[in-house]
Amino acid sequence: YAGNIGDAIYAAAAGQVVYAADGLKEYGNLILIKHVNGYISAYAHNSKMNVKSGENVTAGQKIAEMGASGTNRTMLEFQVRLDGKPIDPTQVLPIN
Repeated sequence: YAGNIGDAIYAAAAGQVVYAADGLKEYGNLILIKHVNGYISAYAHNSKMNVKSGENVTAGQKIAEMGASGTNRTMLEFQVRLDGKPIDPTQVLPIN
């Protein structure tokens, strides 16, 4: 998703932050949130992370700010995984 540096990034659903670091260089500053029923959401390339590993978050909570870490343009790379496999986010997220 395109945007501007500093645009707010919000948690798609409630869960626990299981990773908030920059150890995977191709994703830059990456946040992974574990949700119920085997779902994980990923938010990559953040300029600032507002959460730490182990924290619980609520749906809609600001977790980061958009950036260009790990890439050459400002963007959010958003993924949803079920039992470790990527799925189409539109199948599980509300339209609004």
